[in-house]
Amino acid sequence: MVLTVGETRTVRSSKRLRGTLSIPGDKSITHRALIFNAIAEGDAVIEGWLDSADTRSTIACLRDLGATIEERDDGRLIVHGRGRAGLQEPSDVLDCGNSGTSMRLLTGLVAGLPMLTVLTGDDSLRRRPMARVLRPLRQLGVVAVARAEDTLPPVVIQGGPTTGGQTLEPPVASAQVKSAILLAGLAADGPTTVRELAATRDHTERMLGAMGAGIALDGTAVTLTPPAGELQAVGVRVPADISTAAPWIVAAAAHPDAELTLTGVGINPTRTGILDILRAMGADITLEEERTVGGEPVADIVVRSSELRGTRIDGDLIPRAVDELPLAALAGALATGETVIAEAAELRAKESDRIATTSAMLRAFGVTLEEREDGLTVQGGARLRGATVDSSGDHRLAMLGGIAGVFASGETHVTRAEAVHVSYPDFWADLDRCTSD
Repeated sequence: MVLTVGETRTVRSSKRLRGTLSIPGDKSITHRALIFNAIAEGDAVIEGWLDSADTRSTIACLRDLGATIEERDDGRLIVHGRGRAGLQEPSDVLDCGNSGTSMRLLTGLVAGLPMLTVLTGDDSLRRRPMARVLRPLRQLGVVAVARAEDTLPPVVIQGGPTTGGQTLEPPVASAQVKSAILLAGLAADGPTTVRELAATRDHTERMLGAMGAGIALDGTAVTLTPPAGELQAVGVRVPADISTAAPWIVAAAAHPDAELTLTGVGINPTRTGILDILRAMGADITLEEERTVGGEPVADIVVRSSELRGTRIDGDLIPRAVDELPLAALAGALATGETVIAEAAELRAKESDRIATTSAMLRAFGVTLEEREDGLTVQGGARLRGATVDSSGDHRLAMLGGIAGVFASGETHVTRAEAVHVSYPDFWADLDRCTSD
């Protein structure tokens, strides 16, 4: 049961979890559908999009760039594309709010446009690293400047044609970095190749390919060849977000009396690391009604109570489950044995330092764990106790606190609980619906 006290949410332990949930639309795909169609020719209808603070930041920035985005009463968005030349230099800075995806993808977008653009965001976003994007963009000939030893927002971009025929190797496996480079590559005089350390989510490649860009894959390398003309607008039906479904998947798998059905969830194989992790831990997860929606694989996910055991999470699993790793740590605490999360230093560069904030939150619930530079070692068999925990303004941590509270004795108080509006505005209401005293 969830009670509201201002911006603090009070969660009580639940004897059972039951329900069918319609998970909000995928945040990554919503951002891309908006940005890519804004520089395409023609009108694109976007259905099932995630209406959240992050995607609203992208919409506002695109409108400031001159894009026409229409909201219909039936919930659909219509992006009226006029090609790359249809955008114009903004009269003010672009405010990306809390959205790292908006900041990084829009940086790549404006890098290929003949205009001066300044991008900024809130206090949290201004602490997130941008050198990983700016350095490869400079290799493409883009003039890019940032603050704090050239690594942090605000970012100033003087865009224009970019230099093709290059292979870039970003220092981190990041779909945002890859997407920024490919967007800048649309303005190049030849192909642009991004060779990643490990495969990351491929929504950008799928969508740009559908819109007319040449996309060639070779292992962890993707090569984009700009289309002869403009990208062509493509309507998108956005599947439910597996990252947003993850709290319920973990909760149902770890709870002794649970069965949850999550409808229409995207199961793109570059995003399903959390399913692989939990199955390795012994979770009872079934995919039903598998189908393809808008070029993306989708299924209804049914999760039932399971006896979880500890596991090791590293290697190629990390980029496929990076946003879900705090929840994986909670699953480890509720399992038997030890769970090790390694090679995940990227967590320290998220909305919060998610290694530090996850560690602090789980310790407050009574979990025994060791924090390392690149991950966590979590001891299973924890008996969680109610606690007052802070989301650190991070939507993933707010949801982690809410789910942990379902397993904790007494009451749990999650402060700055409004952080969920970044990706899942109805999270607390859905938590209340699925739980019982």
